[in-house]
Amino acid sequence: MLDLQSIRNDFPILSRKIYDKYPLVYLDNGATTQKPLCVLDAMREEYLNVNANVHRGVHYLSQQATELHEAARERVRQFINAGSTAEIVFTRGTTESLNLVAYSFTEAYMQPGDEVIVSVMEHHSNIVPWQLQAERKGIVLKVIPMSDEGILDMDAFKALFTEKTRLVSVTNVSNVLGTVNPVKEIVRLSHANGVPCMIDGAQSAPHFKVDMQDMDCDFFAFSGHKMYGPTGIGVLYGKEKYLEKMPPYQGGGDMIGTVSFEKTTFAELPLKFEAGTPDYVATHGLATAIDYMERIGMENIESHERELTRYALEQMQTIPGMTIFGPKDATVRDAVISFLVKENGGKGDRFIHHLDMGTLLDRLGIAVRTGHHCAEPLMKRLGIQGTIRASLAMYNTKEEIDALVSGIKRIVTMF
Repeated sequence: MLDLQSIRNDFPILSRKIYDKYPLVYLDNGATTQKPLCVLDAMREEYLNVNANVHRGVHYLSQQATELHEAARERVRQFINAGSTAEIVFTRGTTESLNLVAYSFTEAYMQPGDEVIVSVMEHHSNIVPWQLQAERKGIVLKVIPMSDEGILDMDAFKALFTEKTRLVSVTNVSNVLGTVNPVKEIVRLSHANGVPCMIDGAQSAPHFKVDMQDMDCDFFAFSGHKMYGPTGIGVLYGKEKYLEKMPPYQGGGDMIGTVSFEKTTFAELPLKFEAGTPDYVATHGLATAIDYMERIGMENIESHERELTRYALEQMQTIPGMTIFGPKDATVRDAVISFLVKENGGKGDRFIHHLDMGTLLDRLGIAVRTGHHCAEPLMKRLGIQGTIRASLAMYNTKEEIDALVSGIKRIVTMF
């Protein structure tokens, strides 16, 4: 059991009143989580006392800042159980990590007609970068279908492999359906076909333990701001054997070995992929967020959020006209619930528009996300324009779920 009150005290924003009337019920954690005081304090302390550019300075402050920055890299390595800090590349977030791989892997390993396999439930960040490479280099995008319940069709996945398949890139957890994909099996099948595999971990790293040695994926991407850390910082894990052969994604300072007008050589991993001044204060903030999560315990966080998800599914299904998208089995879904509700007390033919529902929930102090959630192909597959999404975090409570359910029931009476 988590000490929820103690945890919530670490997040002052959770005690806010919305419209000076309602207590904040923050259920938009899939978009970004709130930040605990320890993260804010750590970043403020660094700006006040250790602020200097990293790697290039011989003076005291630069050396201290560099030590904090590289300690954060080691902290990330430990958190995901990577083999080496050379495999930990700091980026601005999951999106940049995926773009980096899409560009550099394509440049190093792919020719026109070569194929990348993604799934129908991908975030745009794992679709658009590959489409850009399709236009730039003529690669082909192939898509794993899913069932109506939101489970990937693994037989169809196996049939997509050809001699031209060069990479599989799929999400660990759907940001819309909450589906926890069988990534170990996806990686195993990819490797059995001689193909490396990238995993989008934006919606998994904050919620349960991820282990690169156990998962054995070749690339893994996640964001700091979705796991109680600062915005603008993320991580790309990549196996050295691939990163060594991939060209830099960007050029500039700190990623070079030597520069002349005739030829430039590049720095060793991971600096080859980290052009320019990194957000060294944010890396320290991310490391502090990881410390915070691990003090609470990833197993405890996972257990609490799974129970909260189960409770939310149970309570929401009591609402007439409720449609919840994604797996019915709570054991194969994570802390994301997307839904729509029929008009006329559940007896109508149309759903209440997701924007109307989200706007009215906001007036009750309940923060949810509405729209297509950067997953338009998935919406097309579901035959809808968008959903309301409630996404949970370790500081959420059953009382907040009750407030959401009560709010939805109140709004339904208006339609």
